[in-house]
Amino acid sequence: MEEIESTTESLLERDSAVPARGLAAIVGGALVSACGGGGGASSPAPTPSPSPTPAPTPVPPPAETITPAQASRFLAQASMAATREQIARVQAVGYAGWLDEQFALAPSASRWDWLVSKGLDALTNKNGEAGADPVIWRHMLTSPDTLRQRVTLALSEILVASVSGFNGGWKAFSAAAYLDLLEGQAFGNYRTLLQQVSTSAPMGEYLTFRGNLKANAGTGALPDENYAREVMQLFTIGLVQLNLDGTAKLVAGAQQETYGLDDIGGLARVFTGWNYDLAGGDTNTPAFKKRPMAVTSSRHETGSKTFLGTTIAAGTSGDDSLRIALDTIFAHPNVAPFIGRQLILRLVCSNPSPAYVTRVASVFNNDGAGVKGNLKAVVRAILLDDEARNAARTADPAFGKQREPILRLAAWARAFKVTSSGNAWNIGNTSDPASRLGQSPLRASSVFNFFRPGYIPPNSAIGSAGLVAPEFQITNESSVVGYVNFMQNAVSRGIGDVKADYSTLIPLADNPQALLDELNLLLAAGQLSAATVALMRGALATMASGTDAARLNRVHAALVLVLAAPEFIIQK
Repeated sequence: MEEIESTTESLLERDSAVPARGLAAIVGGALVSACGGGGGASSPAPTPSPSPTPAPTPVPPPAETITPAQASRFLAQASMAATREQIARVQAVGYAGWLDEQFALAPSASRWDWLVSKGLDALTNKNGEAGADPVIWRHMLTSPDTLRQRVTLALSEILVASVSGFNGGWKAFSAAAYLDLLEGQAFGNYRTLLQQVSTSAPMGEYLTFRGNLKANAGTGALPDENYAREVMQLFTIGLVQLNLDGTAKLVAGAQQETYGLDDIGGLARVFTGWNYDLAGGDTNTPAFKKRPMAVTSSRHETGSKTFLGTTIAAGTSGDDSLRIALDTIFAHPNVAPFIGRQLILRLVCSNPSPAYVTRVASVFNNDGAGVKGNLKAVVRAILLDDEARNAARTADPAFGKQREPILRLAAWARAFKVTSSGNAWNIGNTSDPASRLGQSPLRASSVFNFFRPGYIPPNSAIGSAGLVAPEFQITNESSVVGYVNFMQNAVSRGIGDVKADYSTLIPLADNPQALLDELNLLLAAGQLSAATVALMRGALATMASGTDAARLNRVHAALVLVLAAPEFIIQK
């Protein structure tokens, strides 16, 4: 570890007039130089083998020749990480063939079942969250259906809920139920997903409409409006009317709101009377967190409900009111560009062109068979679009996105096949920006996600260019230092019993160029610049070699340097 630090500091000294400050200085400069702006302000037992992947159905070879670097770049957008095996498969069957294989993969065993297998459904665990982080990380870092996991992560950052906001006990099971729900519809239909989210017990807790009561004229109490607001603002239509290309519709030069206070109030009446479905049981087992909520007629508002130009007649049942409400929202023309653009942001780039958004939104509206909201078709359209696949885009300074910290950890973990010897997966909550990643899955601090899709770093070249950079909202001095220090320890020591396998790298370690070439391909899709590689190569060459211990230390140093490089952190 000391040799890694001293080598990195000497590397920095050779390339900078400022004093060496360790690994964090490298990544700090990387973030500024790569996107043209500053960080901006923060917003608020042996491990069982993964489920075996069935033998792939033979697929004709792709019409185009795909290089290893191009395959790795595709996987950076379409998966949790690139591996040698996945790169080879993309090359063999092509981009579309790989997607077809991933769509056909059966989902992995559920998070819920893993928690039960660990005995975490015992009553002693009711009031804690033991198992929440392990079950989330285990699935994310090991499940074979890597595309499904990537889309599930993206959906969890659009239809946001958070472990800290769950109540009623059994937080780990709430987390498992919610992510299993999102995963179940990752290639399904967005309208179905809206129905399931709107009746899920975890979301009912998080956005406070579980137990929501109808208005009381005597006390003046009104229904909770939290979910009614956010299902429109964040989950479906957004704040302003949109063109199909995602740009704002203007009337006399002014943007037009999608809804007002009366719409929120009217829609809130739909979400009254909904509560846990205890099915004759109690809350001393977590099963009720998995069942959809049910509506209690006596607590549901039976008067008329008016919103978004629709009126639900008085006397309509709670179930029918919900169906009509969600159908009305889903029919809104904003849904396709609003959700389509956000999925592009989470998978491919922060600043998609209006034409790219139009193509994706058009597929959202009609998958070619007259179906709206087909997420499988939308994901395919996003990842196969010329704007995503055209290698010339890597030279465009306005193209790409900052790789969020969760995905940086996943890139290392999957590329080098991390395992947990005790099947504990005790990575924990990585939210602390000073000592960990500054981000942890399903732990956003608010319903607005870790970062807003329209965030612009203040006083930055990004802003001056009229661009957005969402992930920079959690990028600051503290998170830069914390990330590099955390990954340095993860690379060399592991995270608890979560360890990587460097057996493929050790034979390369005596040759710095060969070692860096491998890491460049797997982690940065071959995009490390010649200058960056030369700087790293020179530093590695000063380190001892020729013994297994020395080789391992070189591997550790090279990994940390690549994980801190601008060309890795900025995904092109």
